[in-house]
Amino acid sequence: MRFPRASGVLLHPTSLPGPHGSGDLGPAAYHFVDWLRGAGQRLWQVLPLGVVGAGHSPYMSASAFAGNPLLVDLAELQQRGWLAADALDGAPAGDAQRVDFEHVGPWRQQRLAEAAQAFADHASAADRAAYADFCAAQADWLPDFALYMALAEHYGGDWCRWEAPLRHRTPDALAAARSALAPRIGYWQFGQWSFFRQWAALRAYANAQGVQLVGDVPIFVAQASADVWAHPGLFELDALGCPTVVAGVPPDYFSAEGQRWGNPLYRWPAHAADGYAWWTQRLRRTLAQVDIVRIDHFRGFADYWEIPAAQPTALHGRWREGPGLALFDAMAAALGPLPVIAEDLGELSDAARALREASGFPGMAILQFAFGGDASAAYLPHNHHHHCVVYSGTHDNDTSVGWWAAASDHERHHARAYLGTDGHDIAWAMLRAAAASVANTAIHPMQDILALPGDCRMNRPGAATGCWTWRFDWSQVHGWHGHRLAELTRLYGRAPG
Repeated sequence: MRFPRASGVLLHPTSLPGPHGSGDLGPAAYHFVDWLRGAGQRLWQVLPLGVVGAGHSPYMSASAFAGNPLLVDLAELQQRGWLAADALDGAPAGDAQRVDFEHVGPWRQQRLAEAAQAFADHASAADRAAYADFCAAQADWLPDFALYMALAEHYGGDWCRWEAPLRHRTPDALAAARSALAPRIGYWQFGQWSFFRQWAALRAYANAQGVQLVGDVPIFVAQASADVWAHPGLFELDALGCPTVVAGVPPDYFSAEGQRWGNPLYRWPAHAADGYAWWTQRLRRTLAQVDIVRIDHFRGFADYWEIPAAQPTALHGRWREGPGLALFDAMAAALGPLPVIAEDLGELSDAARALREASGFPGMAILQFAFGGDASAAYLPHNHHHHCVVYSGTHDNDTSVGWWAAASDHERHHARAYLGTDGHDIAWAMLRAAAASVANTAIHPMQDILALPGDCRMNRPGAATGCWTWRFDWSQVHGWHGHRLAELTRLYGRAPG
């Protein structure tokens, strides 16, 4: 699918301002949509919206289908009468420019649990009917997710260590667990209803303002997830349910030892045998939430790095063949044309390049990679093509200011000459280059719009802690930010028609 010429902003909802310790789906999200519209932007790209996992990473979720209950706007639940008037007093504010997950997470979960109990006690008939309709519509994943989360709270998230009847999902064991853990199952289902209800309202508002939402689908899921527990035959596991091989990438730009992500790998023949039904359902659910989907680590569908589970690093792995075009043909046959962006960064094999071209999905061009020499020349704007998405950097990159501070003399000299800048305003020089590119789509990280330093980057690939916490405050955003972005958008033909 080819996208019209447009631009947008990359910002995860947790990075929004707000009074309760982290960004959420409340008023600041709507204000951000208004700001995007005023700045001439037609796209809002977010990171994965699922339950966060190890290191608070949205790429290591307990479910490929669930939403993150920590994004629920608690004030809206209070307005509905499900939280006491003083329930939101004393929120762990912390640093307005960082999410203190260790304090914010438990505090938000407790408030959500109070709301779930109040809903169970005195919800209206109309709200109960809406909740029941939601549970029925999500019956293909929600019961497994809610039960898994309740069991994980009780036994720990590593389900391959659970007692055999629960590990193997015997009917009697599951029935007993549903009975014993009914209140917590109700809590997790209420959290999902609240998330998806609020997200649907936000999406409808954004679309009405001419802003489309760009979501993100990680290629892999976490071992500690409802998906692997409920569908073990689709993953490379041993008899106990533990992974035999795990995902990652060999040494690359980001890490000399490569990256050992630890996700279980897919048993692709099993997926092919049922027509890639799980993947089709996953994308169907995602496209019910967003307008465009970025699929992370697209190379892995052509060939992927297989690491023996016993290996502590990614150094000793091997390349294996992925499902290729058959997966995307099956999804397109079921869902129609796929509005997908392929994350095709890093070193690509001939098979990966051929797959992206055959799929027809636009790839990505990162300007921070453009100035290193001949090998990076494809990322220079004059080498871009229309069917492409250009970024100054992604969530895995440093901010442009941070990149400039750490860049080599060669990179700085090349960038100064190419961008026509002395480097004092490097972030906006990069944004201008992205806007001017022939690529149909340009996405600007919010950190670069605000010209923030490297300590405001979202993620450091390979780092287990200290990531995903960045937030901004509206006091950092001035009128000229939106005006300047709108002018670049108009000047380079990306403004709404």
